[in-house]
Amino acid sequence: MSGVGVGIGQRPDTPGQKAVKVLWTGVWLVFLGAPVRDLLTAGHGPVALVLGWAGLAVFVVGYTLLIFRTGHGGRSEVVLGSLAALAAESTALVLAFGEAWLVLFVYVAIASGAALPPRAARWSIPAASALMAGLALAVPGNAERLILPLLVPALLGGFAMTGVRELIRTTIALREARATVAQLAANEERLRLARDLHDLLGHSLSLITLKSELAGRMLPDHPDRAARQITDIEQVSRQALVDVREAVTGYRRARLATELAGARVALTAAGVSFELPSAPAPADGPPEASEEALAWALREAVTNVVRHSGARHCAVELLHRATPDGPVLELSVRDDGSGRPGSAPGNGLTGLAERLERAGGTLETGGVRRGFLLVARVPAGPGPA
Repeated sequence: MSGVGVGIGQRPDTPGQKAVKVLWTGVWLVFLGAPVRDLLTAGHGPVALVLGWAGLAVFVVGYTLLIFRTGHGGRSEVVLGSLAALAAESTALVLAFGEAWLVLFVYVAIASGAALPPRAARWSIPAASALMAGLALAVPGNAERLILPLLVPALLGGFAMTGVRELIRTTIALREARATVAQLAANEERLRLARDLHDLLGHSLSLITLKSELAGRMLPDHPDRAARQITDIEQVSRQALVDVREAVTGYRRARLATELAGARVALTAAGVSFELPSAPAPADGPPEASEEALAWALREAVTNVVRHSGARHCAVELLHRATPDGPVLELSVRDDGSGRPGSAPGNGLTGLAERLERAGGTLETGGVRRGFLLVARVPAGPGPA
């Protein structure tokens, strides 16, 4: 008997929303026809009529205010006090005017279900119904015939409103959870973008720096060779711009063949001798997620060799291995530079470990004798025959 279904779970803030909720609440007040008919036709005196109309108006206002609290929480003791006042007023009106006013307790029960928490409503609804039944037996006339017709809607309506209140709370909780999920997704996307930009720009800027230094040394004596280095710098810069744009739009996908070619260029420019494998053939290659994770691992490893290790030689291996959990593709990058065992991993290796974990793989890094070793493993498709 209320309009909680209109804008369910939302406080009516605008005048239009308030008007709609008042309208829907007012529709159910039509069942107050019995008290109104009693005041109009029972021949009460002037004083009784004034008191009756005033009491009915106060009851309607109190009931409407309680219904407007639906789903908004608040102090239970205040709501209980308001319901007690409503029940006391209903008792007084029934005792003063007779059985036609017993219907007020149906509204008291419904307001209990709408405004009280379920634990409290579990007791207040039967209490209001029991008080109504007791008054029906106490007032003069044949009011006991109304007990069952009024008891059923009081109990059903009250507990139905308890369910509506819980539905509102669930709706609000779902809205909040949806907002939280959206925030977490945005944070994850920011982390993905930061990780991709680190991998992309760290590699490209290192190569640009090396080639710029090389061009600067060549410029006085070998301007032609310096010009070639500058041309390479332009190509690397343009490719970096393309990669960044693709990473921002979310469509970029790293490939092993591309990263192996890039590793060859970077190591050559840095003056590091190398051993590189051939890329897997498309028919025998790993799943897309695994290949992309390995491609990022190769890029991060080669960038670290060029920028940090001071190595003179770098060996890259790409092997299929059989494990108890299924076939894996293993990428190992070993250099003879100054690996630092026990040092904390940087942002690049931390992001790489997270990327491999999402692809179902693992990352191992550490200093070895005469160098540093990075091993990345991902689930593989069928190995080569």
